[in-house]
Amino acid sequence: MTASAEEEEVGSVNACSSSNTSSPVTASSPEVHVITGGGGYVGLNIARELQAKGHRIVLFDISKPTEMPHPDMKFVQGDIRNLSDVMRVAQDASCIYHVASFGMSGTEMLNNKLIEAINVEGTKNVIKACRQCGVERLVYTSSVNVVFNGNPIACGDETLPYIPEQKHIDHYSRTKSISEQLVLAANGETVAGDKTLRTVALRSGGIYGPGEMRHTLRIINHLRSGFLIFKFGTAKSDYVHITNLVQAHVKAGEALTPQNKCVAAGQAYTITDGTPINNFEFFKPLIEGLGYTYPKINLLVWIMYMIAYISELVHYTIGGFIGFEPFLNMAECIKVSVNHTFSIEKARRDLGYEPTKVNDMSDSVAYWLERGYHRDSGINGALHSELTWHVKWMLGILCATMIMVFIVV
Repeated sequence: MTASAEEEEVGSVNACSSSNTSSPVTASSPEVHVITGGGGYVGLNIARELQAKGHRIVLFDISKPTEMPHPDMKFVQGDIRNLSDVMRVAQDASCIYHVASFGMSGTEMLNNKLIEAINVEGTKNVIKACRQCGVERLVYTSSVNVVFNGNPIACGDETLPYIPEQKHIDHYSRTKSISEQLVLAANGETVAGDKTLRTVALRSGGIYGPGEMRHTLRIINHLRSGFLIFKFGTAKSDYVHITNLVQAHVKAGEALTPQNKCVAAGQAYTITDGTPINNFEFFKPLIEGLGYTYPKINLLVWIMYMIAYISELVHYTIGGFIGFEPFLNMAECIKVSVNHTFSIEKARRDLGYEPTKVNDMSDSVAYWLERGYHRDSGINGALHSELTWHVKWMLGILCATMIMVFIVV
């Protein structure tokens, strides 16, 4: 039997109190900075920068990173969905960087139940932990998609209204919007120890950089399978290099302190490279840098929508039995084919944020080349001789789509 929410909170309050008594943090001690999702790509990169600034780092994640960035960092294994786990790492924390999330891209985007549990309930747990453990600063990693629902946006800023919950194009964007609003609503609350909680949300563009696995590796796998032979849409959107995103997180945490007049408190900021680009053009240096041919076939957008729609049907009906993953889902098609670009002027003004890398894939190309991902390397040889079963499925879906089109016409 599980404890009720009230019982869990009471037990966690006592845990925070007892810990603070047994291991007090003095005024001269380095600040403790906790990173949820600390075992992931963004979390680990933020940790390295904070460590270099002399802070004590606690990484919190459900899975331990394969390699700790620094021996002095502490890793605590736990589940963001479990309030008592979050409470354990919130004790003594000066600042929490809430990076943990689920469902950003690929098949994960179709798991609504887990997206809700991690993104919304997990965020609620982080806010509760801040209240009960007297955490004074909370930096939330959000997404530009909290204000995008498939309608074009040109150089949008932070005055754009939130999309109504029922009108989001995917569950991930919906839950990030809910969570961002929860975080910003908690700004100014009085927390344990008669302290004041200050919060800020950073709306990230598409994340890239050396070692990024979620988007980049997916593109590479499509290249290796031989399926990425076409492109579609001319729309532009925004990406953010990991170096820029880390810079923004560190500056946002500092902008919540009294020394900086808490200038970022209660605010949302768009964080991108500041130069919109077409999605396929963005990945062109990677495609060609790994020895592949940049796609020359242009598919009509509506055909890609139909492919994505049928792919999702296959995934929901028999995908669990055959391990099928859609090349793109409907939400991703919309994001690729509809212009949605944003301004970073507010972040420049308030945080002193300035991108140091702009749509620069060079370090990503070098990273993958060093690991043998060039087209002619041994790691890809078997995949170049024939199409994988996954691609055959996708080509079958494309043929089925075209047949349906002719029947309807």
